Amino acid sequence: MEWQQVRELFPNQFVLLSILDYTEQEDKKIVTDAAPIRSVPAEEANKAFFSAEPGNLVYHTANEECIIHLRKDPLLRVRRGS
Repeated sequence: MEWQQVRELFPNQFVLLSILDYTEQEDKKIVTDAAPIRSVPAEEANKAFFSAEPGNLVYHTANEECIIHLRKDPLLRVRRGS
């Protein structure tokens, strides 16, 4: 299902998605095909986001596109002052 269809079915809410297909551009993945699993209440969105299975994503349908920003160095360490 295209992202626009998901937005129409679940207007202005968080949705748990199974990502079926995406395109990659520089430092982001643009989801082009997703299967909605269920809506997620706003108060549970943070927990659902961090406990989502690989290949799944919690995203809000207020966003016009479903974009995953990739971090090149997710283990970047910040050095504290001496």
